Amino acid sequence: MSESLFTRRRFLAAGGGLVLASGLAGCTTLLGGSDIETRRTSGQAPAVPAGTDPDDVVIGRREHPRIIANYGGVYEYRQTEVMLARMVSNLLAAAGQPATQFTITILDSSEVNAFALPGGFIYVTRGILTLANDMSELAAVISHEIAHVTLRHARARSSRVRTSEIVDRVITGVLGGVIDPQQTAQRTAESLAAFSQAQELEADDEGIKIAARAGYDPHAAARFLTAMGRFAKFAGGGGEDFLSSHPSTPNRIQRAVTRAREFGAPGSGTTDRAGYMRAIEGIDFGDSARQGTIVGQRYIDPQNRLTFTAPSTYELQISNQAVVAVAGDGAALRFDSAAVPASTTLQSYLGSGWIAGLLTDTISTRSINGIETASARARTEQWHFNITVARIEGAVFRFIFAGRQDTESFRSAAEQTVASFRRTSQSDLANLRAVKLRLVTAGGNDNADTLAARMGQLSRGRELFLVMNNLLPGDPVETGAPYKVVRVE
Repeated sequence: MSESLFTRRRFLAAGGGLVLASGLAGCTTLLGGSDIETRRTSGQAPAVPAGTDPDDVVIGRREHPRIIANYGGVYEYRQTEVMLARMVSNLLAAAGQPATQFTITILDSSEVNAFALPGGFIYVTRGILTLANDMSELAAVISHEIAHVTLRHARARSSRVRTSEIVDRVITGVLGGVIDPQQTAQRTAESLAAFSQAQELEADDEGIKIAARAGYDPHAAARFLTAMGRFAKFAGGGGEDFLSSHPSTPNRIQRAVTRAREFGAPGSGTTDRAGYMRAIEGIDFGDSARQGTIVGQRYIDPQNRLTFTAPSTYELQISNQAVVAVAGDGAALRFDSAAVPASTTLQSYLGSGWIAGLLTDTISTRSINGIETASARARTEQWHFNITVARIEGAVFRFIFAGRQDTESFRSAAEQTVASFRRTSQSDLANLRAVKLRLVTAGGNDNADTLAARMGQLSRGRELFLVMNNLLPGDPVETGAPYKVVRVE
């Protein structure tokens, strides 16, 4: 997972973005009196900050649609988009960029992440929106990413992209297989979003200055970093060094506090908690329904109308446009899709070279629950593979099982899972429920426990409530103030 300053794990449980510009002639939509244009960009955008290196422009435009595809697409939610548009307009003015364009995109991902690419492309995920608690915290995130672009940090990363492409070619040559384009996109995202320690600290300092000049609470960056550290522990990622390639969280928080004091005391700028809460109320929480849903041992994909069930020894989760699982004995499962021409048979696809160590004499075809499939086994020095590919209405899906030992239980798990693969029924779809972020207002007799109880029988609900509202156990709640809860609807 790529990690800029504001990056962490997913919460439990192809489009474009907004082109944001100040000083534009002929604006089609004006929001809040600001000179700001918002329009759909259909996967690409002419967003080019003044002074941007031409190479950076090419990289940004090239990677923009890939990033969108790799992070589950664009999340469209009008009230949040309007809030972001106004905020970024203010931050651009404060950054001394009166005639620049940025493209800001909300990614349909539960990962807590924000990052910038060359050419003025800024991304925030649904996950980071649900973790922030007021306008100033989100402004701290975005101003940090604007700083990366205006400080020209992106140019130093261009060589990393070229290195990633070279590595892909080497792996292809050694393994004799074609690199998965989704994995390539992920590595590219990591290279583009990764900064040096010095660059991160420089962007910290500049971002706090930008946010303070725009009128936001300068101490919000330290406050949000604290919230992220707590979320890292909640999600099981350890909290002391959740940015493994960057300065540790406590050091970073202290540095942010010191920098913020140059611009005023805590609360000296705008926070607008109530306004921020209204802007994000109702957004989707957790995994996107477009990527499917896990119900117990079953994966249900309402978009492609397919489902399968994994054995109880496998723990399913959705990750980067794939369903992955690891069994107690170390065997692993990956379910994803692949672009295969309609003219290519499934058995030809299996033998086309993307599988290392393919045992060609094991290739076979059959119909499973009315679905065309082809299967094969493969073996490398350390791994045994059972692979099945299936074609439904022109789309090709892949089951890839990997195990250290080719045991009967390993083969049985693969066979059992593939045999359960079928098209969804209405009863399957009836099991799906939307998970939304909602607001509750604290009454005079409320505390964190009574508010958390409003989330129903959610696993670790009280812990989640405290983390997402940045409260500590025993903290009082403010009467009349809004607090975030998660509800299955």
